[in-house]
Amino acid sequence: MSAAEIERIDILVSGGGIAGLITAAAFGAQGFSTLCVDPAPPVTEEGAEGADLRTTAFLTPSVALLRRIGLWDRLLPHATPLQVMRIVDAGGAQPVARLIRDFDASEIGDQPFGWNLPNWLLRREITVRLAGMENVRFDPGTGTAGVLARDEGALVTLTDGRRVQPRLLVGADGRDSPVRQALGIGVRTFRYGQKALAFAVTHDVPHGNVSTEIHRSGGPFTLVPLPDRDGKPCSAVVWMENGREVARLAALPRDAFEAELNARSAGVLGRLTLATRLTQWPIISQIAHRFTGPGTALIAEAAHVVPPIGAQGLNMSLADLSALIDLSGDEPGDAGGLAAYDRARRPEAYARLLGIDALNRASQANARPLRDLRAAALGGLYGIAPVRRLMMRAGLGMR
Repeated sequence: MSAAEIERIDILVSGGGIAGLITAAAFGAQGFSTLCVDPAPPVTEEGAEGADLRTTAFLTPSVALLRRIGLWDRLLPHATPLQVMRIVDAGGAQPVARLIRDFDASEIGDQPFGWNLPNWLLRREITVRLAGMENVRFDPGTGTAGVLARDEGALVTLTDGRRVQPRLLVGADGRDSPVRQALGIGVRTFRYGQKALAFAVTHDVPHGNVSTEIHRSGGPFTLVPLPDRDGKPCSAVVWMENGREVARLAALPRDAFEAELNARSAGVLGRLTLATRLTQWPIISQIAHRFTGPGTALIAEAAHVVPPIGAQGLNMSLADLSALIDLSGDEPGDAGGLAAYDRARRPEAYARLLGIDALNRASQANARPLRDLRAAALGGLYGIAPVRRLMMRAGLGMR
């Protein structure tokens, strides 16, 4: 193999999902030559086949990172603030709210908890940003075919035959990460038998910038504020249930589905009307045995996967990125920096995963006594103001 056949670059990001695109923008903003690859072109229109109809709530630390790397001003005009996180227990004999507890951002600061944006729109806006950065290339339609891990850095073969030797390879290529598998890094996986339905609705009652998580059984049903749609209040929905129930719901005619939808929402925003098609997503928790290899860092779902509870998923991914940037300094891929990254992020991610796992299993409870216990625990914890504020700060990833 001749040196002329190998392209040398500062940063290679494997994975062009939201985390991968933001990673490319972040290292590009630091002045590093950056290449981002992904086998599939990003879907950047809501109505297009394959569009990701989930949303992302960027919590305060993530907004700080996006502002630091020059992305936030582009995203802010499309974002809806989240001022209150509302937990509703509807686990009684009837599917109605029997306990409502509000976690208000004003208790811990003068900013909202975060800002919500549709995932398809994030892909559109971030790819436009990358196109305007001279030191960043995004090559959709190209994936990672092989990784040879060496002490002097990873040698990567792409699916179009090119070979690239980056100073740092970032695996941001999903829960089945080709980079992670090529490095022989195993994972621990927690399975729930759940799937999530993701879609948008319009509703009678304005959301008032309140994100609402409704617990009954099967998993949380979450309504997250979006901008008005056709003059009507609008929210994104993530509805978690066991796999068989999700399949049943998805197969219903529209009228029957909306009847089930309105029963499950406990009427908290008045009548809900389906505004988009339904998309389905499998629910697992997963964590890699380590977050690094020679010249390589794993971030986002290549490193950890959690259920969509408390807006943790992508915010954990951006906490990975923030730590990686800070610990890489001017020497991305340095063994000492990568070791420090693994020490900093894996224990934190694992602790957070275990907490979310416990919340999800509690939310799945079908038996009435367990649902009553869940409501009592929520009411008791909420009533202690210092504990309530601690929970809010922990949820944001703040010390």
